Parts: sequence; structure tokens; C-alpha cells
Amino acid sequence: MTDLNGNLLLRDQLDWHWTRQLRDRLAGLTDDEYFWEPVPGCWNVRPRGTGTAPVQGGQGAMTIDFAMPEPDPPAFTTIAWRLGHVIVGVLAVRNAAHFGRAPTDYQSFEYAPTAAAALAQLDAEYATWLSGVESLGEAGLARPCGAAEGPYAERPLAALVLHINRELIHHLAEVCLLRDLYLHTHQQTRREAS
Repeated sequence: MTDLNGNLLLRDQLDWHWTRQLRDRLAGLTDDEYFWEPVPGCWNVRPRGTGTAPVQGGQGAMTIDFAMPEPDPPAFTTIAWRLGHVIVGVLAVRNAAHFGRAPTDYQSFEYAPTAAAALAQLDAEYATWLSGVESLGEAGLARPCGAAEGPYAERPLAALVLHINRELIHHLAEVCLLRDLYLHTHQQTRREAS
């Protein structure tokens, strides 16, 4: 394997999924879908002061529900919550730690009040991540993650890239499934009302 191939393979794993399976599935996400709570007690992104979870993180008009430690069983989460998790916890925090993005976390992030704004945040953080991974080259992929990754500090950055790829594929597939569930639930409701 040449120096370029290891980096190219890691980038291609995610970008192939993003461009061929995922991003088009998110196009046209509506605010109704974004905030839809399919079961009672969902964790969501909400207007400040309206959340009931033990913790409401975020700056600005919107907050995200969570608790530390996570409840058992975990709360069911909405598309808005899952996108917030991907944008902040999966991408933005790592972009800040490794690729020069301004520092952020669940408490300081400004969560999107609309689906369109969330998708714009997702696109921006994804572009930063992909560009950052591309800049690593083979030597960068081999270097340790560093203190930002806590107990995984000594693992190579290639392991972090693989982990982020898995996280994005996993959580964004959940978002797509929730979109399908929303569509089929609301089609059935409309048929029953006619």
C-alpha cells in the first residue's frame, strides 16, 4: 500500500457512503420530521426552557436534552437529537481537537432551530472533517490521537478516523430510518383520516 492509499481508503469509506447512500436521503428534511417525537419521553432539541431531561445543553435559543449518567434504558432520541449528537459530539468536537475548528462541546454549541439549519451545520462539519482527514497523510494517520481522546490518546489517528466513520454511518442510518418511519406513519394517518 502506498502512502496515499491508506489515507484514500479511509476517506473513501465514508465519502462513498455520504455521496451515494446518505446525503440525498437527508435532502428535504422538514421541521416536522426534525422535531417529531415517535414515542413519549423522547430526547429532542427544544426551545430553551422547555426541556424536561435532567440536562439541557447548548447556547442560544435551542437546547439538547441529555443526562449524565445516561438513563437505563436510554431515552429514545429524535432526528434533531441524533443530528445534534453527530454534528457536535461526533464531528465538531473532533474537528476542534484535531483540525483547527473553534472549540465547542454539548454545552456551548448553538443547536439548529430548523432542519435546514441542522443540515447546513452537518455539511459544514462533515466538510471540515473530510478535509482534515485528507490533510493527515500516512504519517498523520500513524501519530497518536493525543489527550483530546482521553483513554484512547495513544491510539493512532487512523483508529479515530475508523471510529468516526462507524459513528457517522450508524447514527445517520438511524436518522434515515426515522425519516422512513415518519413517512409511513404519517401516510397511514392521512389514509385513516380520509
